[in-house]
Amino acid sequence: MRIVSLLPSATEIVFALGRGDDLVGVTFECDHPPEARSRRIVSTSTLPEGLSPAEIDAVVSARVAAGEDLYRLDEGALRELDADVVLTQDLCAVCAVDLERVDDALEYLGCTARVMTLDPHSLDGVLASILDAGEALGVCDRATELVDSLRARLDALAGALAGARARSVLVLEWTDPPFCAGHWVPDLVTAGGGAAVLAVPGGDSRRIAWDAVRTAPAEVVLVAPCGYHLEAAAALAERLVVDGRVPVGAEVWAVDADAHFVRPGPRLVDGAETVAQILHPGIVGAPVPDRAQRVDHG
Repeated sequence: MRIVSLLPSATEIVFALGRGDDLVGVTFECDHPPEARSRRIVSTSTLPEGLSPAEIDAVVSARVAAGEDLYRLDEGALRELDADVVLTQDLCAVCAVDLERVDDALEYLGCTARVMTLDPHSLDGVLASILDAGEALGVCDRATELVDSLRARLDALAGALAGARARSVLVLEWTDPPFCAGHWVPDLVTAGGGAAVLAVPGGDSRRIAWDAVRTAPAEVVLVAPCGYHLEAAAALAERLVVDGRVPVGAEVWAVDADAHFVRPGPRLVDGAETVAQILHPGIVGAPVPDRAQRVDHG
């Protein structure tokens, strides 16, 4: 079986299911596990490099409004790789190549690959999508074992936090302009012993006003900007604190969003555990340094 992944989370799922050797094509964003970097890149971004969050938002908004592509699909690479299965998504036009664009390219190339879309909206949906991928890749038993192990970790977390007070949490999935938490991210907060505020469980992350951010009834702010790892997220969190754009008195934490929060794959359970470590360190222990960093008020 020859597999092409057009989604970083799908790439992680393929490796977690033991089919990494069959993965022949990935996107420019696929960085976990590191071995994924050795695969042929079939999808790249059309955005200029070095833009600030505000500049990225402006360019993305303009291109989406104009119906322009945010990603470039290498049709020549697709032809040469001759995939049997293509894993993609139809959840967010900003996150990967548009599904219609993929279908058109495969039809143009005369490729008969099975196109599987992974579109979870919740944490349970993410786990279900792993089972679906296992079926498509012929490793149902391996997928069941993986999902069972992830559910066991979530159950253990729930047991440890039983009776603990849920702390209020504001998650920012973008920082300029601010976007609240959507889809499965509020589920991670709940699983970690928190109560997500200004969130849209199961729905799209949406733009919110700065006044809403500053006045949010949140004890903790998690800065988890989509597309950023911990070091860059921490720099953005520090800017929010310096500019006085977070609720007074709230703890501010930066997290590795790409690794553990915004990509719908197995490592979301790491994200739930990280939330628990931030909110309830006396119960589950302190956060692992490479997963979260506290940003102190000046």
